[in-house]
Amino acid sequence: MTETGGLTPAARKILDAAAELFYARGITAVGVDLIAREAGVTKKTLYDRFGSKEALVEAYLRERDERWRRWLTEQVESGDAGTAHERVLRTFDALGLWMRRENPRGCGFVNAAAELPDPEHPGRKVISEQKRWLRGCLRDLAAQAGARDADQLADELVLLHEGATVLNGLRVIADPVAAARSLARGAMERAGCR
Repeated sequence: MTETGGLTPAARKILDAAAELFYARGITAVGVDLIAREAGVTKKTLYDRFGSKEALVEAYLRERDERWRRWLTEQVESGDAGTAHERVLRTFDALGLWMRRENPRGCGFVNAAAELPDPEHPGRKVISEQKRWLRGCLRDLAAQAGARDADQLADELVLLHEGATVLNGLRVIADPVAAARSLARGAMERAGCR
């Protein structure tokens, strides 16, 4: 990586290859030899750019988190943003679109968490930050929508988001995001949202 935090061309190739492989095959199943080969670089270049597989996993998860945050924010605030109530429901619409585009094998963060049991792993910290950010985003939207207890509603909404994501990957019910959106609407009504 460069000093400014930007990626060199080789680092970009490595991170792109790692992201595809980690998501498709799993973090523990993919070694640095395969990543280097797929990126068209040497293993030495991989270590020169990232230092370790753990740092590469962290970079993969951080970049995925940044893309998700950007996507969700743009989708919720796009066009006529509507009421806060509508923006909460838009988070589920954004989730549905994201999962069709980005998550055919389920949530990349949940998948990674299952493979990274050590709470001190740098990737595990990114996963926790991502989930806390989502809850905070939903809490802010719940407060804007006039929820009597924005924290409680945020807990319910994040559980619905995460449950829909996991069930989508498992194909347990036909459209878990639509079901979660419907349940979210009911939770918002009970919380006094307008």
